[in-house]
Amino acid sequence: MTRISGRYFILAGILAILSGPAQALTCSNTGAGYDAWKKEFAAYAKTQGIGARGLEALAGTRYSQETINADRGQKSFKYSLEKFMKVRGADAIVAMGRKRKAQNAGFYANLEAAYGVPVGVLVAIHGMETGFGSGMGNTPVVSAIVTLTFDCRRSEFFRPHAIGALALVDQGSITPATKGAKHGELGHTQFLPGNARLYGVDGNGDGRVDFYNFADAMTSTANYLRAKGWRPGAGYQQGEPNYPVLKEWNAATVYQQSLAIMGAQIDR
Repeated sequence: MTRISGRYFILAGILAILSGPAQALTCSNTGAGYDAWKKEFAAYAKTQGIGARGLEALAGTRYSQETINADRGQKSFKYSLEKFMKVRGADAIVAMGRKRKAQNAGFYANLEAAYGVPVGVLVAIHGMETGFGSGMGNTPVVSAIVTLTFDCRRSEFFRPHAIGALALVDQGSITPATKGAKHGELGHTQFLPGNARLYGVDGNGDGRVDFYNFADAMTSTANYLRAKGWRPGAGYQQGEPNYPVLKEWNAATVYQQSLAIMGAQIDR
């Protein structure tokens, strides 16, 4: 395991402590009471080490109805594999992915050597998530992730990511104005903020982690998969050792199947 991946275990332990049993927090299935709840959540955030900039960002959030609408309206993961791949444009992703792999051959070769994750998998993720950076989202990240924490449907799942977003504001990795996907995902490969906080890697050596930078995003993605158990040299098709790691990236079966298929096609 690489030095960066080894660091994950320390950071994961820290996150487990910080986001351990939370004090009782209210939630709602509508926007009613959001402003009052922000004060409640601010008190909790302080116990998690969030500083002045993060708390100011929290105070400035608004209830994101578009995020709730998107969360309630997800349909594509219920499609058959064939339809899912067609809707997601799998053929175009593979064709473009092969070109991008050739254009960035040195970068990807170094990344695979460092983390052991095949280029095809990383390129397929980039294509699936944002069309290779062409659509990284236009929803304010902090408002989106805090809204999902306020919402009763999956508040416990999103709470550490809300704390992660506020911590990223504290450290200057994002701002309250940073935009991403409807569920608060960041950058080229759509990291949730809590994961960004844990697995972010400075891939271009400029001294900061920026998920809207191609090198940082791709290096962080490889680091995430390695830290989640990716075994260098082992296969990732269904039934092979690394296939379960794809579930760590996305819980939808059709998504995992698509990544495995497209990754192999890109690497041909």
